[in-house]
Amino acid sequence: MKVLVLGAGKIGSMIATLLTQTDDFTVTVADRDDALLARAERAGFQVRRVDVHDGESLRAAMTGQNAVLSACPYTLTPLIAGAAVACGAHYLDLTEDVAATRKVKELAETANSALIPQCGLAPGFISVVGHDLARRFDTLHNLHLRVGALPQYPTNALKYNLTWSTDGLINEYCNPCEAIVDGKPREVMPLEGDERFALDGVDYEAFNTSGGLGSLCETLAGKVRNLDYKTVRYPGHRDIVRLLIRDLRLGERRHLLKDVLETAVPLTLQDVVLVVATATGVQDGELRQETFATKIYSKTIGGRVWSAIQVTTAAGICAILDLLREGSIPQAGFIRQEQVPLNAFLANRFGKHYAS
Repeated sequence: MKVLVLGAGKIGSMIATLLTQTDDFTVTVADRDDALLARAERAGFQVRRVDVHDGESLRAAMTGQNAVLSACPYTLTPLIAGAAVACGAHYLDLTEDVAATRKVKELAETANSALIPQCGLAPGFISVVGHDLARRFDTLHNLHLRVGALPQYPTNALKYNLTWSTDGLINEYCNPCEAIVDGKPREVMPLEGDERFALDGVDYEAFNTSGGLGSLCETLAGKVRNLDYKTVRYPGHRDIVRLLIRDLRLGERRHLLKDVLETAVPLTLQDVVLVVATATGVQDGELRQETFATKIYSKTIGGRVWSAIQVTTAAGICAILDLLREGSIPQAGFIRQEQVPLNAFLANRFGKHYAS
């Protein structure tokens, strides 16, 4: 299968690394950043310079490709997905942005290929887990999904290090969040709904953030009383972020907030990803609860250390692509993450990276 990976950054390079470790994918990495392309070429990848804003260049790069995987900012999603449809290529992305996903869904109405957005961690894998739990209940009362990418060794007041897209992080902290409350679809405020819990003896907090549910609100409408998604952090993080975004109004100047975070908060490869999903409802006439919980740490792959968020995000989109290649999921139209069986995902050679 010929695959074009758009974006040669932290996640795009991880995707290319995983795919090229098999014999089933011929990968080309594309970007407009010459420094990133040079690094990808040194790593042994076939590269191509592409400016996504140049429609002719973009479509030329997609010609002859079976699938296009976007590891680009969510703002570019409509351009890339539209070009993929025009070229008849399958399209997969990692976006958490609700508006961008709606655009992909519109494009899928006339597509002869599969369009599969939100293939990362959250949305992505958490939707697969959540739907698997939901289907086990005769009557589903509550479904609570919690995901966090955290430093193993927090040292600053935020108790946080940058591990992925700063734009995506700010987007999640600032945009309205979807939920189902008392059986009705609702929009709830980000950074609200603060709660505390412990896992393996470590204390955490969780609060509302945008985009993590993917299409689950639509899929489970009328089937669940309460459904929500919250991001997991170490206690105290939410209060500082709310000070920055609301009290200092940096949420209205996102470019400045991005500059502050990227100047002051270092990157780390020593991180841990938490995935916790809990469902409560009726099974066989009894009120029961089931929980899925796992932790994934940074790994050495191909002789290089990769962060847990790189591994889980890339493994998610690679597993979906692999299942698509095998014919295990639909081959055309808009494909939701929750259409993927959890057992098939975890059994996949890329999905296995989600093992604790």
